[in-house]
Amino acid sequence: MAAQREPNFRLRDAIAAVDCTYEALARDVRRIAAENGEILQTNKSAISHWANGTRAPSGRVAQYLAEALSRRAGRTVTQTEIGLQTGDHEEPAESDPILAVTDLGRADVERRRFLAIAVFTTAGVAMPLGYDHEATARMLRARTGTSLVGAEDVDVVRQITAAFSAADERLGGGHGLTTVTAYLADTAAPMLRGRFPSEALRRAAFGAVAELAYLAGWKHHDLGQEGAAQRYYQVGYQLACEADSHGHAAWMMRALAHQALSLKQPHHCVDLVEGALRTGLGHVDGQTEALLHITHARAYAAVDEDPLAARALLAAEDALLRDDGPQPSYSRVSGPAAGTVASHTARTLTDLADHIGTEQQHRDALTRWDPEKYKRVHALTHADLGDSLAAQARADEAVAAWTQALVLMEGMTSDRTRKAITSIRSTLAVYQRRRVPGAADLARRAREALA
Repeated sequence: MAAQREPNFRLRDAIAAVDCTYEALARDVRRIAAENGEILQTNKSAISHWANGTRAPSGRVAQYLAEALSRRAGRTVTQTEIGLQTGDHEEPAESDPILAVTDLGRADVERRRFLAIAVFTTAGVAMPLGYDHEATARMLRARTGTSLVGAEDVDVVRQITAAFSAADERLGGGHGLTTVTAYLADTAAPMLRGRFPSEALRRAAFGAVAELAYLAGWKHHDLGQEGAAQRYYQVGYQLACEADSHGHAAWMMRALAHQALSLKQPHHCVDLVEGALRTGLGHVDGQTEALLHITHARAYAAVDEDPLAARALLAAEDALLRDDGPQPSYSRVSGPAAGTVASHTARTLTDLADHIGTEQQHRDALTRWDPEKYKRVHALTHADLGDSLAAQARADEAVAAWTQALVLMEGMTSDRTRKAITSIRSTLAVYQRRRVPGAADLARRAREALA
């Protein structure tokens, strides 16, 4: 983009409207970039140059700036609104989810436009709340093709999803990502254009592709590519609405909220999970319902609604005890429901500063997960357990838990494991000065793991 010769009055007005200093805004931009896997050195001088028109942000930085202003304003602020891009350069919104998921997969394989512009946005979290499923359904049915799709076609999609989900848990999100997205774009999504011998098979096909889109999103989330993950979750939600507008759609709403909570961006999360519960209750089994309630609890804890968070925790426990039917494949992908509930109860209690309760829940979660099948879960849980022990000033035990986490993380291609290792280094520095046994060796191993 050519440098501007006049002050960017639109950007100046937007900054003034949120009553924000250039230094604070620069800090916001750096944080949002980090959420999306990019380390920036943006400072107040850069903001000043952009506002004065002497320079313009490059790459994805304009999107980070728009998102930073959006969060402060409490509404969506576009790049066009702040004078940084014309509408032709804004990311297009594809109304057809089949075309959208095909475009995502192809762009992912080519590593071109999509990954260059995809940025996680808080406004994107709320997408399902304004989605017109009926209009999309009418459009999709009007575009049906001529090729006949059989049950075997759908079964193959499910088998491939299951195989790569299992590999993902052991080797991390970076393993097989290109293969998954290429298959999604070239085979799975085009299948949805065909003719189906029954409505049940049509729904099953949309559900299978929605699960594959979720897996692609989850793999991006594990790699720290949050903008890409959010787009896959959004289109996965749209596809899920065609498969099961109650249970499966509610699950994908949970996925969007879960991602935002992981990034400590709770905007819209309470509304989104409440919408998921309204959509899903009465249509899902107890295990799936428990997973919706536990996300509700995390959302409440994130916005300091402690009594409501406690009530949602109890609702999750009650639902978990209900044995009322098979758990669908879309929610089984997260592993044993009891383990997931324990793990997210621990995260909720962390937000409530209950470190003893957090420790107990992490230990309970470890007993619920197969350590071979869910190696990454065990690694991250040991890391979180170490954090809760450190918060209780139990340094020796924290070092032991973190050591076990690093052992399990070896060989994984996962940004989440790297972040977990990074987060313990400041505490380890303190432990080294105090000569806590094992701290120096663990610090060395952490450096090597991050090198």
